[in-house]
This record gives sequence, structure tokens and C-alpha cells, in this order.
Amino acid sequence: MYKTYYKSPIGRILILTDGNALLGLWLEEQKYFGAGYDLEQAQQEETEVSRRVSAWLDAYFKGENPATDEILLAPQVTEFRSKVLTVLQKIPYGQTATYSDILRELQAEYGKIGSARAVGSAIGHNPISLLIPCHRIVGSDGKLTGYAGGLDKKSFLLKLEAGEKTRE
Repeated sequence: MYKTYYKSPIGRILILTDGNALLGLWLEEQKYFGAGYDLEQAQQEETEVSRRVSAWLDAYFKGENPATDEILLAPQVTEFRSKVLTVLQKIPYGQTATYSDILRELQAEYGKIGSARAVGSAIGHNPISLLIPCHRIVGSDGKLTGYAGGLDKKSFLLKLEAGEKTRE
């Protein structure tokens, strides 16, 4: 495993790769930081994957809508969480969805599966922030709710995607 850090307008971000794919992307001090990986064992070294992720982050924080299809994402999660993360990736830039929206989409595709609470837990444990856009999930009333990176960062990201001026 290889780790590098990226300096962003919302703080330092850890990029974790296995040399072929992105394993994790966490905001410093984020809840579930490191997602169970032994980060001490990861070599501090840039890889082709981390360079691509850094380029993606550069474009993203400039207010662009970079595609993620050139970055292989390999979150190490359960089958259910993987399904939730796949649905999250379908939410376009500048748009939001609710936990119930995600559950409805999962149930439409897989039948009776999980609950809104299970969906919320899966979203909260997303190991690849930003590229898998868990920050685009809002409460059923449209208000900002839970974000492992902090609501201030979630608000910044949503404003950035909406093209609003953000303070750095």
C-alpha cells in the first residue's frame, strides 16, 4: 500500500492506493479515517494512481466536474456497502439525494434489501470520499445531515459543485 497527502481548501486529504487502484480517500480528522487499514504499514510514496487522483482533486476544487472513469476505485467493503457506493456514484455533480432515494434505488434493483438506517451506515463508512460522493446525501427535508468529514466541509463541497463562491 502507498499513501500520499493532498492539500485542499478543506484540509489535508490522505490518498491510499495499492499501486493499481484507489483504496481510500479521507479528509484528515474524518470519522472512520483509514477505514481499518494499518496506515503505518503504507509506504509514503506517489504512484500513478495517486497522481491521477491528485489531478482529479485539482480539477474538482477548481469547480470543474472531472470524470472518475480513469481512476480504478477499489473500496474494501461488504457486498451491501458496495451496492450503496455504486448508487452514490450515479448522483450527478451539483445534485443531491436522500437516504430514502438511495434505498428506493437499491430495492428497485435488488428487491427487499437493507433499511434507510443501513444505507446511512454504509454511506457514513464510505472509504473513498469525494470520488464516491457521499456528501451529496441530504435529509428527507433537504437539510444537511451527517457527514463523516463534518457539516462545514459538506456545505463547502455542495456550494462548490453548485458554482457558488466558496471561501478558502
